[in-house]
Formats: sequence, structure tokens, C-alpha cells
Amino acid sequence: MVDHLSKAGRSRNMSAIRARDTKPELAMRSALRLAGATGYRVHRKDLPGRPDIAFLRWKVAVFVDGVFWHGHPDHWDPKKASSDYWRLKIARNIERDRAADALLAQQGWRVIRVWDLQVRDHLEDCVQEVLCALRAAGKPLSEN
Repeated sequence: MVDHLSKAGRSRNMSAIRARDTKPELAMRSALRLAGATGYRVHRKDLPGRPDIAFLRWKVAVFVDGVFWHGHPDHWDPKKASSDYWRLKIARNIERDRAADALLAQQGWRVIRVWDLQVRDHLEDCVQEVLCALRAAGKPLSEN
């Protein structure tokens, strides 16, 4: 498949894609604050995978993954990828996600991964999943 953009145009397009503070991530953080789940840190470089949201004291790491970039099975088909570059790129992202999950688990962390579409369509369910993990880890939260 031939790219319809020039190299400069593609570069401009790709540089506009956010790696952090995406709309789904901001929605998740806002909903967690409203639910009383405060005290988290964002994008900690000292943690494997740099979780989008990390409750350090309770060792709960939350990742809000984009369906394209992280290879959601319903939204990413390697056979339909336009080039080997994208197949390898997404495969490496998936591999890196699994490695980060394993390292965090070895360090005693509970890892929660939600898809950006889940946050968009079922925000309350995503928040409840995080709240359950926090309660299990001993964080006092009110029952809403």
C-alpha cells in the first residue's frame, strides 16, 4: 500500500499522536478522582512499562492501551498491515507490554490493562476494576 502523504506530512501526522495524557487516560484519571481513588502518580519512569496510573503505596498499576498501538485482537490484524514495519512495530509493543506486566507482577504489583475503547464506552466498569484492585490491596475507599 502506498502512503498518500509525503514523508514530511506523515512525520507531522505521527508527531501529533500523543503518548501520554490522551483523552481516554484523562477520562480515567478524572473518574478515579471522582470515585475517591486519589494518591496516584502518572507515567513513572522508574516502573516497568511506565504505567499511565500508578498507586505506589498499594502497588496497583493501570495502563490505558490504544487498540491500534497495542494490537487489540478485534482491531489489529497483522495480515492486513500495510507493511512489515507496522507488523513488527505492533508485535514489539505487545511483547513489551507482556514483559512489563511480568516484571511488575514479580515486584508484587497488580496490573490492570484497559483498552481506550473500554474507557470510552464503559468508563464506570473500568473504574470499578481499579477500585476492586485497590480495595484488595488494602486502600480504604468508600463503597459508592
